[in-house]
Amino acid sequence: MNRPVTTLFMLMSVDGKISTGSTDELDVDCDFPKIPGVREGLHQYYEIEQTTDLWSFNTGRVQAKLGVNEKTMPAKTPVSFVLLDNHHLTEHGVRYFCALSKQAVVITSNPEHPAFRVDAENLHILYQEQPSLSEALERLKKECGCERLTVQSGGTVNGLFLREKLLDYVDIVVAPVLIGGKDTPTLIDGRSLAAENELSRLGVLRLIECTALKDSYLRLRYEVVS
Repeated sequence: MNRPVTTLFMLMSVDGKISTGSTDELDVDCDFPKIPGVREGLHQYYEIEQTTDLWSFNTGRVQAKLGVNEKTMPAKTPVSFVLLDNHHLTEHGVRYFCALSKQAVVITSNPEHPAFRVDAENLHILYQEQPSLSEALERLKKECGCERLTVQSGGTVNGLFLREKLLDYVDIVVAPVLIGGKDTPTLIDGRSLAAENELSRLGVLRLIECTALKDSYLRLRYEVVS
């Protein structure tokens, strides 16, 4: 394979929501710990997260939402972070990930991205005039040595991975809560492939593990078969 093996790893509600609402101020990391019946088992998701691949794919939008543009510099971790971003990360946000990461990779089609102003030995910038996830993943493997990648991005980018057939596994932790709202982000967002008469491109999965966790949480692991 000329790209990394990818696993989509996410926390979601029973109805497939990956946020608690449609605005950036609402977020499961902030809100789930406040909900009785949900907060008690939440630690299991973060414990499982610690066992995922040492390469993590995120978006600048999600990370900006989590405050990396203002946070103090973190301690170094063994994880390498890949950030798809055009305009959400500031120079401080890029430096934050350089401090945090073994390797920090920014994928961008913005020739004036703040990452170009950061001088760090562990920073790699994959510039693309025309955005292409498949090309970016090929370069990530060839130029940075990434063999396995955990994807933890938003529903729209998850949808792009699905459309381009770039997902190999799906690993979901289901929290015992219903959120609702047609505008609330879901695991896979964007226009339905079925609505575009592209049924052959839908992601068909094979269940490889189903684990009942404590406090009514559930872990589902799938292989993407087509």
